[in-house]
Amino acid sequence: MRWSSETQFRVPSSQFSATQSPLRTDNREPGTIIKKVLAVLLTSVTFLSALPSADNSDKHVSVYSTVAVYSVPVLDRGGREYVGLLELLEPLGRVTSQSAGQRWKLRFDTVDAEFTAGKTRAKIHGHDADFPAPFLIENSRGLVPLSALSALLPRFLGGHVNFHEGARRLFVGDVAIQPSFRLDAANSPRLFLTFSAPVNPTIATEPGKLRMIFKRDPIVSPGSQSISFDNKVITHASYSEGNGDAELDVSASEPLMASFSSDRKTIAISSAQPASATPSAATPAPQNSSSALPAPTTNSGNSRLLAVVDPAHGGEERGSALTDTLAEKDVTLGFARILRHELEQRGFAVTLLRDADTNSTLDQRAAAANVAHAAVYICLHAVSQGSGARVYTALLPVEGPSNGIFLPWNAAQSPALPTSRVVSAAIVAEMQNRNFPVHASSASLRPLNNVMMPAVAVELAPGENGIDDLTSGNYQQRAAAAVAEGVATIRDQLGTQP
Repeated sequence: MRWSSETQFRVPSSQFSATQSPLRTDNREPGTIIKKVLAVLLTSVTFLSALPSADNSDKHVSVYSTVAVYSVPVLDRGGREYVGLLELLEPLGRVTSQSAGQRWKLRFDTVDAEFTAGKTRAKIHGHDADFPAPFLIENSRGLVPLSALSALLPRFLGGHVNFHEGARRLFVGDVAIQPSFRLDAANSPRLFLTFSAPVNPTIATEPGKLRMIFKRDPIVSPGSQSISFDNKVITHASYSEGNGDAELDVSASEPLMASFSSDRKTIAISSAQPASATPSAATPAPQNSSSALPAPTTNSGNSRLLAVVDPAHGGEERGSALTDTLAEKDVTLGFARILRHELEQRGFAVTLLRDADTNSTLDQRAAAANVAHAAVYICLHAVSQGSGARVYTALLPVEGPSNGIFLPWNAAQSPALPTSRVVSAAIVAEMQNRNFPVHASSASLRPLNNVMMPAVAVELAPGENGIDDLTSGNYQQRAAAAVAEGVATIRDQLGTQP
C-alpha cells in the first residue's frame, strides 16, 4: 500500500466538527484539547512506524524456468536481502502455507517444510536446512535470505538451480541462452548475434553505442565480459547483468541500428543506413550431457597428419531445427563421415569426435583435440537459411595477461590463429574454384577458442535445390571434397605446427 504525506499526518475527522477549530475550548480546558490532538498525532505516527518500510530501489529477483518467467520483490531486513518463499515457488507448482505464531509451514507439491521465525534452521522434506540469516514471518508471509536460495530451492524442486546472486537472476533447470557473435567485416560491417532461442530485448541507441536489455530472456555471458573486433566501425561488445536484467552493449564509431531475423534468434547490427536482408547463423547450444569420446590417433610415429573432425551437437542436443523432422545433428554427422573419407583419400589420418548419435561437452571436445596433437581441427555445422557454406575462424575474447607459460582457456587458439586463417582462406579458395558459394568470417563459436591447433568451423547451407540439399550425398560430397582439397593444399604449413 502506498501512503501519501497527507495521509500520514491527517487527524481523523471524527475528532472535530466541520465548524470547530481544533483549539476552540467549547467549555473544555485548552490543555485537554491540545493533549488529545497530540495523542491522535502520536497514535498515527506510531501506527505508521510499525508498517514495513517501502523499498524505493525496486530490487527484484528474476526467475527463469521452463514453466514461467517472472520476478519477485527483494526486501531489505536487518541489513540483509530477503525474498518471500511462497511468492517464489507459486509459479513453479502447487503450493500452500500456514502460519501459527512463530511457526510457518509450507507444502510445495509433495514436499513439506516447517520454519520458525528467528531461527536459522528449518526442516524440509524431513531433513535439516541451515540459513545464513534468521527466517522471518511478516503478515503470515515467510521470508528467507536471498543468499540461501542456491541451497534451499533444489530441496523443493529436486533439480538443478543456478543463482547469480549478485545480479539477482535465478535459473531453474537448463534454460540459459548463450549468445554467439559473428562479424561480417565487409565495407559496411555487420555484427550478427545468434541465440539458441527467440529473444525480445529492449533496444536503445546513444552516441557510439547500441544497448540491448533483456528483462525476460535468460541470457547468460557469452564466455567473456568483453569481446573486441578488428574493425574500425564496430569495435567491441560487452556483457553485464544486475537487478534481474542482462545487458549487451555494442560500441562503434558510427550510429548503429538493429534488425531481427523472422524467428527472432538472430539480431543483425550495422551502421544506421539501409542494409541487406539478415542471414541466419547457427550457434552451438550449451552442451547438457556427455559421453565417452573416441580415443584419438596422434601424430606421434605417424607420417600422416591427423585431422580431427567434429560433427556439432548430438544426443539430446539436436542443434538447429532445419525442418520439422530434420535436426542439425543428423546433417553434421553425415557430412563428417563424407569429409573423413575425402581427407583420408588425400593422405590424412582422421578422427571423428563422434560417429554416432552421442554428445560431449564443448570442453571435452576441445580437450580431445588438444590431447591428440592434431594438425587441424574442423567443426561442422548446418543451417537452413542462406546458400553454400560459411567458413569461420575463432573470434577471441579480450583476456588478461597469461600466467607464465599457461594461456587462458578461452584464448588457447591465439598462437594457432594465423594458421587457422590460412586454412580458412585455402578452403574458401577451393570452394570458389568449384563454383560452390562460400563466405568467410570470424565468430565466437566454441570450442574454436579452446583448440590449440589450427581450427575452422564449416557451416553447410542449402544449395540450388533448397533444404533437400542438406541431406543429399552428392551435395555434401561436393562440399567435403572442396574442404579436404583446400586443407591438402596447405599441408606443409600444418606440419610445422607444434
